[in-house]
Amino acid sequence: IVRVCVSLCWICSLFFVSVLMKNSLKQPECVTICKTVDKIIGFVLVFLIPTTVIVVLYMRVFVVAVIQARAMRSHIVVVSHMHHVKIMAKKSEIKAARTLGVVIVGFLICVCPYFSATITGQDTLFNASSASVIICLYYFNSCLNPIVYALFYPWFRKSIRLIVTLHILKPRSCDTSVL
Repeated sequence: IVRVCVSLCWICSLFFVSVLMKNSLKQPECVTICKTVDKIIGFVLVFLIPTTVIVVLYMRVFVVAVIQARAMRSHIVVVSHMHHVKIMAKKSEIKAARTLGVVIVGFLICVCPYFSATITGQDTLFNASSASVIICLYYFNSCLNPIVYALFYPWFRKSIRLIVTLHILKPRSCDTSVL
């Protein structure tokens, strides 16, 4: 069901954007003016449905992570009382849930100003510089996820370093351990 939801979000968004931009490709010198109906459809297909899918799926992951972390803690308490051994619980589930939360909040912070301005019709009230800031913030979301993962996961930083330094082109690079 996850693949179906994500695939439908991508297909609907791509279809809408391709229909909307069809005239722009035929006459690139013309400015595309969106009608209110286009703005509402765009809001629903490009923002509301994908955001709902993201939040619902990430919340499911978060709930599972919290349940597993609690189960691990209760198991560790029982084992430590029985064997007088202090075992540290892995915090990977909590870390993953926190990362997902940061990704969702970052997405909403980056994308909400754009859609709130366009859906309310306030996009014509902005001057060029504030419109540029809103659009840059909207596009900034695309580079935000790698930054978040780089901050939270050392293996991700090591992987990026291997890619940037072109070590992935060396023979046997597929055997390199990033953990």
